Amino acid sequence: MDTETADVIDHDVTTITCVCGNTVSQDGLIQANSQGIPIFIGENIPVPAELAEWPKDGELYTLCPSCGRVCRDSVIEETGTAPVAFRVDVTAGPIAEAIRVHWNLST
Repeated sequence: MDTETADVIDHDVTTITCVCGNTVSQDGLIQANSQGIPIFIGENIPVPAELAEWPKDGELYTLCPSCGRVCRDSVIEETGTAPVAFRVDVTAGPIAEAIRVHWNLST
């Protein structure tokens, strides 16, 4: 099976166009951990239970909240390509709830 690959420009994770067509400026992309759970980026307040803490190893992933595809940021930055590392279910369960909490905190 061929690996799906998102489009990316110049090794920059903010320029990803997901396989589904989503971008940062369309439905948004979310920084996540190695399980695809959105991470909490805020300061001076406790991490909400639904979100993950900033990874201790600093390894970040980019989650497409539209389709659940997840790309590893370090691969994008090193190679200039954005292979899909794995997919998560964004329609139900803990990932869907984490996405909702993420967007509520962002507004």
